Amino acid sequence: MKNIVIIDYGAGNIQSVKFAVERLGHQALLSDDAQIIKSADKVIFPGVGAAGSAMSKLRATGLDKLIPELKQPVLGICLGMQLMCRYSEEGNTQGLGIFDTDVLRFPDIVKVPQIGWNRISDLKSDLFDGIKEGEFMYLVHSYYVPDCSEAIAHTSYGTGYASALKKDNFYGVQFHPEKSSTAGASVLNNFLERVS
Repeated sequence: MKNIVIIDYGAGNIQSVKFAVERLGHQALLSDDAQIIKSADKVIFPGVGAAGSAMSKLRATGLDKLIPELKQPVLGICLGMQLMCRYSEEGNTQGLGIFDTDVLRFPDIVKVPQIGWNRISDLKSDLFDGIKEGEFMYLVHSYYVPDCSEAIAHTSYGTGYASALKKDNFYGVQFHPEKSSTAGASVLNNFLERVS
């Protein structure tokens, strides 16, 4: 049985991620304890809410230093992925700097936040094994990561953007796999079973 830890730092609905992991037949522990997180086989870093307050919570617990040093596979979800970037325009927030890119606000030509189903394409990495090009995923966000060298999936909403990132052992998805039906469950399962 894999030792799966979901980082609990008071940002967003982490219970839905835990339930999604359990539906796949795994157990997951919610924790903000550095030793427990470091000893995990897989780490999930979710998040919903504002970047500035979320980073403040990470700094208050020292998780801002711990997360970039993790050596096992780490999956950031939604705000979690954005916090793994260098900087966010949301609240003029300095991120963890794992991904060498910034997070920008969607242009005024589109309604924000983007809420609902949208397609992912240009899929790279074993995170998307068995996922077809143009598959729909569920998204809720007002800020986005521009296309960059670390992108492993793309989506379009007023502009093209990176809807998934990878660098070394770090993965990030802008969409919510826990809310994205069968395809989202497959992405989460690939992270838990295939990614090493």
